[in-house]
Amino acid sequence: MIPSSYLPFADRIIVPLDVSTEAEAIALLDRLPNVTFWKVGLELFVSSGCRILEVLKAREKRIFLDLKFHDIPNTMAGACRAAAGYGVDLVTVHAAAGQAALKAAQAAAEAGAIAAGLTTPNLIAVTLLTSINSRALAFELKVPLELNDYTLQMALMAEESGLAGVVCSPQEVAQLRNACRKGFVFVCPGVRPVWAEAGDQQRSLTPAAAIKAGADYLVIGRPITAAIDPAEAFAKIVQEVEQSANER
Repeated sequence: MIPSSYLPFADRIIVPLDVSTEAEAIALLDRLPNVTFWKVGLELFVSSGCRILEVLKAREKRIFLDLKFHDIPNTMAGACRAAAGYGVDLVTVHAAAGQAALKAAQAAAEAGAIAAGLTTPNLIAVTLLTSINSRALAFELKVPLELNDYTLQMALMAEESGLAGVVCSPQEVAQLRNACRKGFVFVCPGVRPVWAEAGDQQRSLTPAAAIKAGADYLVIGRPITAAIDPAEAFAKIVQEVEQSANER
């Protein structure tokens, strides 16, 4: 994967196609021609299948296939082997599936890409959903670790398992970057500009703050896609990040 430091900020913002149908997705693509990196999640993939991936490839877009596989090692391996055949850039799995599952997923993704004559997709592990806060982790999930300690353990396990990086809250990315090897990729959802509503994100930062903290890629959805003028909102976010970087 191209190191994020070599990319313009506009190419480091991943916009989710969080819509229900292929037609809605294409309409959003048409409204945001300057977006180069798109996320396809569960809702659209279940609705459209791999057709939307073909649309994105035809438009020469980068693809984040965010299906968050979480199962036994054999099933995780089969899913990642199949996903590698789509020619996507990023694929998510849940770190909580455990090290055996992560290693099996990585090996299968590599084998699947070789069989398809494609580059191996970057497998990235979800450390903890950004909708979960410290209280939910402790009282609902009964995890005895502090939230920061838990996400660190998940990130280190993903690194040890050979994955390319992790999905984490921007509030944890600085700590994780310091603990993981150089080149490990950090993708941060839960990013909201100050002028946007937080929605269901519990552990959020602004785009500029997330980049400053060490995020390689930002996943920003509703502040862009739900805006009256999505292209203007996207450009505004890019400008804010660029201005912040120039002020350092």
